[in-house]
Amino acid sequence: MFTGLSAFPLTPFTESGVDEKAFRGLVERLSEAGVDSIGALGSTGSYMYLDRQERRRVAELAVDAAGGTPVIIGIGALRTRDVHACAQDAQNAGAAGVLLAPVSYQQLTSDEVYTLFEEVTRDLSVPLCVYDNPATTHFSFSDELHSRIANLPNVRSIKIPGVPLDPIEAATRVASLRARIPAEVTIGVSGDEFAARGLNAGCEVWYSVLAGVLPAPCVALTRAAQSGDADTALELSHRFERFWQLFRAYGSLRVVSVVAEILGLVTNPKLPAPLQGLGEAIRGEIVLALDDLG
Repeated sequence: MFTGLSAFPLTPFTESGVDEKAFRGLVERLSEAGVDSIGALGSTGSYMYLDRQERRRVAELAVDAAGGTPVIIGIGALRTRDVHACAQDAQNAGAAGVLLAPVSYQQLTSDEVYTLFEEVTRDLSVPLCVYDNPATTHFSFSDELHSRIANLPNVRSIKIPGVPLDPIEAATRVASLRARIPAEVTIGVSGDEFAARGLNAGCEVWYSVLAGVLPAPCVALTRAAQSGDADTALELSHRFERFWQLFRAYGSLRVVSVVAEILGLVTNPKLPAPLQGLGEAIRGEIVLALDDLG
């Protein structure tokens, strides 16, 4: 399950809450496009803006709409008690796996993060992906900590934030982490602009924001890298360059919410307040980015 392309859809909102019909459509579209897994309630899914009841419902919708495609559910929360509750809800919903980031308000220590994963994995019946996302959690994993956590029961993947741009340095980075973790634990790249370089460097999975709205070209990039065609993977990534620039400038969540509206996947791409959408000038740039993909 933790290989290939894992696509992370939006959780679209209406004035009253989650737009269930639009969310089901997003998930069904990903399954039909042939992604290898679907990551609901990730950062793109706005999980930290939802209460437990909303998260439980989104997990149920995702599993039901995904057909036979494995669904990974984000379970991060500020308190360990709530992480346990979200993990139980995800398992009850039929999730194939869970994704855990060490989110916090107070800065966490390495020992606190290890204890979190130790306690949560102890009660899991499904595999877990470690979500290393310092841009949002403000916590940076060391390779030593990754090694300790990767040896816990049920840990099966590590989602790293990116790799160096130089191919040799990228391969060295991935190999260094690989040498520290069990063989059954995969390494996945996130930060979409690093996808081709990460896959070419030995990462087994791309955890993708953009694939949540544009699965077909992301599947093509992933399959090229998986087949050993590194040049084609980089060429396909270059076609996304305008998107990578927009992500850096405005944040991937805001950009893909506009993409979903332009493509007619959602009618009201509301973000959870206080987050706001993007103006008309930026929407024009997003249209140009879509044109780059034909």
